[in-house]
Amino acid sequence: MKSLAVYLKEYKKESILAPLFKLLEVVFDLLVPVVVAQIIDVGVAQDNRSYVVQMFFVLILMAGVGLACSFTAQFFAAKASCGFAAKLRQAMFDHIQSLSFTELDTMGTDTLITRLTDDVNQVQNGLNLGLRLLLRSPFVVLGSMVMAFTINVKCAWIFVIAIPVLFVVVFSIMLVSIPLFKKVQNGLDQVTGLTRENLTGVRVIRAFCREEQSVEEFEDSSRELTRLNLFVGRISALLNPVTYVLINIATIILIDRAGIQVNMGNMQQGEVVALYNYMLQIIVELIKLASLIITLNKSMACADRVAGILAVKSSMTYVNDEMRQKEKKQNHTPAVKFDHVTFTYAGAGAPSLKDISFQAMPGETIGIIGGTGSGKSTLVSLIPRFYDPQDGQVYMDGENVTEYTRKSIGEKVGIVQQRSVLFQGSIRDNLKWGDENATDEDIWKAIEIAQAKEVVEGKPGKLDFQLEQNGRNLSGGQKQRLTIARALVKKPEILILDDSASALDFATDAALRKAIHGLEGKMTTFLVSQRVAGIKQADKILVLGNGELAGQGTHEELMKNCEVYQEIYYSQFPEEKLREKINYDEKGEA
Repeated sequence: MKSLAVYLKEYKKESILAPLFKLLEVVFDLLVPVVVAQIIDVGVAQDNRSYVVQMFFVLILMAGVGLACSFTAQFFAAKASCGFAAKLRQAMFDHIQSLSFTELDTMGTDTLITRLTDDVNQVQNGLNLGLRLLLRSPFVVLGSMVMAFTINVKCAWIFVIAIPVLFVVVFSIMLVSIPLFKKVQNGLDQVTGLTRENLTGVRVIRAFCREEQSVEEFEDSSRELTRLNLFVGRISALLNPVTYVLINIATIILIDRAGIQVNMGNMQQGEVVALYNYMLQIIVELIKLASLIITLNKSMACADRVAGILAVKSSMTYVNDEMRQKEKKQNHTPAVKFDHVTFTYAGAGAPSLKDISFQAMPGETIGIIGGTGSGKSTLVSLIPRFYDPQDGQVYMDGENVTEYTRKSIGEKVGIVQQRSVLFQGSIRDNLKWGDENATDEDIWKAIEIAQAKEVVEGKPGKLDFQLEQNGRNLSGGQKQRLTIARALVKKPEILILDDSASALDFATDAALRKAIHGLEGKMTTFLVSQRVAGIKQADKILVLGNGELAGQGTHEELMKNCEVYQEIYYSQFPEEKLREKINYDEKGEA
């Protein structure tokens, strides 16, 4: 929790004024029993009605001032807690954006969403209540004890004994419940993750008629979360009955001792009423304190989880933006070069890429093919530095990618990943992610190259057509073409298409590759594909098998000397294998 205090710096004034006005309210609350005692001992005992009326208006005035102090404290507490939560949430979002893919993969989307939303809300509620009540309740309890000593020392010792016992009970329950609240939040992570998975894959679930199993899995997870909540709730619920019992025992003893003092003439009846009122105030404040501690326990557990995210450091560091931009190299310098690169995902048992070496010259088209899980997407993810290899080096224009700023890598590389991601907004807004200064002419040119012109022209409003979240009002092929257009708007030096044409038909795919190949300039293109037809015309083809480079070269070269490539080719074109067999048999007979 201490590490989060930095986000409260701008609200120091509010953080001081909120509890200060609460303490002022407490002062008036503590004076009320004294005034009531005076009404009884002076006004009622002496039948002085004017004094009773006078003291009545004093009570009204004190109540009004106390209420004003309470409203003021609430205002400052709300301003501080809301502002703190807004800054904390923004800091978390910015921090998450700065993390590398390695940290994001390790933590998972579900827990990040929970901590960014529910956990921050819990911390905000805890801060709000803490600023208003954390000092008020102890101050009332201790203040009641002090005021009791001003009335009768012997009776006040009952307060001295009861209050420490109450605090021991309260804090013992708090120490037990804090770790349990952390477990509850972890359980909430699991429920959130399962919910997200089921909602995202609802079509698949229905296609395989797995609704009942999915509901059962969710019920099991929800039931476990309920069990945890009930368990920690029962422990927290002990606060009220235990404090009630202790305080009522103290009240009985107080009345007994006070009655003896009255009979002996050492106390007046009004003073007994005052002592009883102070004991009642302690009961009320302890009830408030019990509820407050439950909330604070939750918020402290959530604060630790939030601080845990902020404490995560990115495994990647970038050079400062102030450093000079790298000079563009001559055409004989490879646009991309892999030098004995080996990469292993965090927590993986084996490398995804092993000793990969190749180079791509400016303007070349590099095809990448291989079986499922062979490392194709991993390889191209190292170029824009989504990950850093454990061994070997990756170079762009002769410079190690670690020597580039984050911005310069983003400007140099355009990537379209396997999963098409579009955002809510117009088509124009989405495509301007590639270049916010792009004109409509630039956008239409990119759309035409991406074979998406018919798609956009067929939509009402064309570029102003509003896409729903993740582009769900488009088909898979339409989304792929628009994401390719977004990358082309950027006019990158290196374009990576990571199996991003899988939803396109063969004719559209061929037209797309032809249009990209015909672009002006020296753009280096990486085509990741499962189809041999998609990379057959590439200047160089990289063949991956089990994370290793099984071969590289042109289509003709690989058909002669790469068995892995031959297997892939003949699996997609079995008629070619049959034709070769027939030709071989005819030559043998001849």
